[in-house]
Amino acid sequence: MNDFCVAGFGEVMLRLCPQGKKRFAQVLPGALEATFGGGEANVCASVAMLGGKSRYLTGLPDNPVARAFAAQLAGMGSDVSRILYSKQGRMGVYYAEHGSNMRGSNVVYDREGSTISLLPPEAYDFEAMLNEVTHLHLSGITPSLTENAYKSTLAIAETAAKMGITISIDLNYRKKLWNWEPGTAKNELACRCMSKIVPLADIIIGNEEDASDVFGIHAANTAIDKGELNIDGYKEVAAKLSEKFPKAKFVAITLRESISADHNNWGGMLYDCKTKQAHFAPLDADGNYAPYEIRDIVDRFGGGDSFCAGLLFALLSGEYSDPAMAIRFAVAASALKHTIPGDYNYSSRSEVESLMKGSASGRVQR
Repeated sequence: MNDFCVAGFGEVMLRLCPQGKKRFAQVLPGALEATFGGGEANVCASVAMLGGKSRYLTGLPDNPVARAFAAQLAGMGSDVSRILYSKQGRMGVYYAEHGSNMRGSNVVYDREGSTISLLPPEAYDFEAMLNEVTHLHLSGITPSLTENAYKSTLAIAETAAKMGITISIDLNYRKKLWNWEPGTAKNELACRCMSKIVPLADIIIGNEEDASDVFGIHAANTAIDKGELNIDGYKEVAAKLSEKFPKAKFVAITLRESISADHNNWGGMLYDCKTKQAHFAPLDADGNYAPYEIRDIVDRFGGGDSFCAGLLFALLSGEYSDPAMAIRFAVAASALKHTIPGDYNYSSRSEVESLMKGSASGRVQR
């Protein structure tokens, strides 16, 4: 295996959920289940679980809750030694209701005034934070929080590029965010800011809506809310992203068909910008795209992050660096995440490899 270290920079939050698929009104006042989650933290956790090196970078308040998060992530094998603890701000919170059947999942954000939202880029020593890192992973979520968070994301990306560190960016457009410039439409602000960050990326990752919402690039004849995907249309989306951002070596797109909140068809595509070839996974015996049918979703939060982690692990480790194999590994890893409560993907490398080989029966392992 190649010696690599993936760093992720972004906001982590306390996640509060009703147990099972209950609604807030059913459990409050009462108990909510508390875990942690955040796009880049989820990636670092998953890379570590797969057996790779990862380092999580962020700004957090210096309090017992933030320290508990760091201890948990360290226990999963991720390096948390470069987290910046500050007297400013707080840890953000997100409340999540799990959907069922025709009722979709719902997220309520409470993250205003979080530490990473308040700290300017000058507060960080990005070169020291990135020492011995070989790859930096970012998302479109952190720059959507505040102007300072955007400037910090851009600054660490620029620092990484100067240091020769490869970069991946998950576009991750969130309609409930991008509120920090009054009078500017959310998608316009996202486009302006991400147009500064994405050109630095070697790997661009998104889902069915991100390219459309942020850059106005979309697949024709697709209705994701009706479970309809024009698979070939995503080749064109990836090609356009490749043309717009010529540094990129790969463009990855997750393919989610939402039949209901409990039933999703799940797959992915990896576009090789050099060869202009698109690789899909999973495939049937005849080599045709045949998505995983996930009929009893346990928790879809963090599914895209587990895809990012699986893809980075595959490409950077060397053992699955062939694009056709890398996308198979990424999709299998993220399919397994849908079976696990919480934001983190606790799937091991051997479990991912087993699913890649067709072991999807869910039988007891004795």
